[in-house]
Amino acid sequence: MKIIPRDIPPRSVYALEQAGVHPLLARLYAARGVTGTDEIDDSLAKLLPPVGLLGINAAAKLLADAIAQGKRLCVVADYDCDGATACALAMRGLKLLGAEHLGYLVPDRVVDGYGLTAPIADRVKAQGADVLITVDNGIASVEGVAHAKALGLQVLVTDHHLPATERPDADVIVNPNQHGCGFSSKALAGVGVMFYVLLALRSELRARGVFDAATQPKLDTLLPLVALGTVADVVRLDANNRRLVAQGLKRVRAGAMPAGMEALFRAAGRKPAIATSQDFGFALGPRINAAGRLSDMTLGIECLLTDDPARADELARALDGINRERRVIEGDMRDVAMEVAESLFDAEDEAPPAICVFDPDFNEGVVGIVAARIKDKFHRPSFVFAASQAPGKEHELKGSGRSIAGFHLRDALDLVAKRYPGVLLRFGGHAMAAGCTISEEHLDTFEQALSEVAHEWLDEATLQRRLATDGPLAPEYRRVDLVDTLHKEVWGQGFATPTFSEEVEVLSQRIVGEKHLALKLKHQGEPVDGIWFGHTDPLPAKVTMAFRLDADEWNGVRRVKFFVEAVQG
Repeated sequence: MKIIPRDIPPRSVYALEQAGVHPLLARLYAARGVTGTDEIDDSLAKLLPPVGLLGINAAAKLLADAIAQGKRLCVVADYDCDGATACALAMRGLKLLGAEHLGYLVPDRVVDGYGLTAPIADRVKAQGADVLITVDNGIASVEGVAHAKALGLQVLVTDHHLPATERPDADVIVNPNQHGCGFSSKALAGVGVMFYVLLALRSELRARGVFDAATQPKLDTLLPLVALGTVADVVRLDANNRRLVAQGLKRVRAGAMPAGMEALFRAAGRKPAIATSQDFGFALGPRINAAGRLSDMTLGIECLLTDDPARADELARALDGINRERRVIEGDMRDVAMEVAESLFDAEDEAPPAICVFDPDFNEGVVGIVAARIKDKFHRPSFVFAASQAPGKEHELKGSGRSIAGFHLRDALDLVAKRYPGVLLRFGGHAMAAGCTISEEHLDTFEQALSEVAHEWLDEATLQRRLATDGPLAPEYRRVDLVDTLHKEVWGQGFATPTFSEEVEVLSQRIVGEKHLALKLKHQGEPVDGIWFGHTDPLPAKVTMAFRLDADEWNGVRRVKFFVEAVQG
């Protein structure tokens, strides 16, 4: 591990401080590329306008016409947290805007696979729908969209995934990443795209005289859902996404959120009044995702749709139980996968540039999480495969991959598909996360092909694990009130949580809970407690350490605590 302090442009720090930003925050913002207060203004007025999204006006007109004509609308969701929040947002938002005939359908991960397929279009038609709206999927569903159109359905695709060469022949597509779209934030999550569609629809209905500025529905009530889906999908938190998340957090902290979100906070043992983006990413998001991984995402969507607190509690507890089951399955899979991955590094040959792991007992709903764990430990692009559980598809393997900086995973899969036609039955995804389906007989070929690409694209410097930090923490900032200040800010993918680094003294250390290292440290001459989760190896008396700031409470007194992220070595 190489710990590398970020560059901190002094002019940007000075400009931010002169504008009244706290000196510590000014330094942190500047290190993340912020040059002026406009970029950290999280007011709704600063949101990018919907007009920049290609297809947004046509989508608004299609939906406004459908509502006026009393057509039946059906939302086809994805089975992750982004898809679930986008679906709940669409259902709630369209109802607010006057839609009376609404339904939704979420594919089953095992039976249906990903995206809008012909059988799903059949089920939408069977529900009596006239208009099919995809959320967080559809840009790659060429055959599914064609079949839906052949059934007489109007199709609106809202998605954020990267498009393939062939574009689906939908009536309208709204996707910031589609060819020709000039929207400056390409990082919108699926739920963010749908929120923008609702904003445009409200504007269209206002222009038609259905509402005026005084009587129009308040769509900002939906922002907690936008914030949750945006953080949980680990999209880049550019300035626009940070505004969406910040606005959602403000409402959550004020207690203004769907009953299901409030129930999920209780089930996770978190407090909405002091909610952070970390709560979305590590507490609520995994509980909703667990439904799609092991059960039926309808549970997650219903939890976000209900306004009955008792029903919300019941569903949140069910999701919490499924998430506990997911942790057990993941733990067993992780142990097996780590053993296989470690064996690849034990051989006399050089360490592999990419890792592929398969076991016939793996659960396909958890392969992505396990791939992320392997990637984190070995700092290699990693794929984990499980046998398909779909009827008639037992010969297929479903894989999920996670990548490292400098290796665009979807592009790598595209190159594998071109070099080895027929090996990939299906694939898609992003730079850092992607999925694919292959025949079991082609596993060795896929592993070889991915390694070939990794050998070509990755060099020794890229494969060296690096952790960017914010450098030393001045002792005057080692305060509980500043811990709270940092926690209130929006941090996440592409706008990293503040992590400091410097040499500290290790005064004492002991193992707690069998797998964590509790530490007494001396930082800048003062004692401070620390903990390094998931590590038990003893540390030397002096060590260069990367750490995050937190606080704990003992006998009513709150004290700063260091959460260790890494040590130089």
